[in-house]
Amino acid sequence: MSHNHPTPVTPLPAGTPAPDFSLPSTPDQDVTLSDFRGQPVILAFYPADWSPVCGDELALFQQLLPEFHRYDAELIGISVDGIWSHLAFAKDRNLHFPLLADFHPKGAVAKAYGVYLEDGGEAARALFVIDASGTIAWSYVSPIGVNPGADGILTALESLPAPDRNQANQKAAS
Repeated sequence: MSHNHPTPVTPLPAGTPAPDFSLPSTPDQDVTLSDFRGQPVILAFYPADWSPVCGDELALFQQLLPEFHRYDAELIGISVDGIWSHLAFAKDRNLHFPLLADFHPKGAVAKAYGVYLEDGGEAARALFVIDASGTIAWSYVSPIGVNPGADGILTALESLPAPDRNQANQKAAS
């Protein structure tokens, strides 16, 4: 089985500018990464909508949305599935964050981030935390059958510099 020895992927490392992209979230709406400048973004690449581990991972992230929002972070899921699959999956799992279709050209964004599995034709299970300036602060690829959980994301968010408005408040107070 190819699952035991997938092609290793090399995610873009911390300190790399996050490649900008625009992908559809619905048939008539695109989400563009650079629109989120000024706040952290969590990118969760995953192999496929209806696979069991993906469902568990994304359900966990859905539960943690309030935690992510404490850091003003936006969570975005990305897989090579089409828009209609995403919409049905999000509805079925009650997910309230965008799932983007890296569908055409297939896997282009996953490739840009170094997490496309050529042999499977899907994205690896990879996480990126992008800081407010659009730079990758943390990246992680987990084994395909393993739910990576969210500890790494939360640690990365905690280590980001405080947003500018806090610095502005401190200057005003001193």
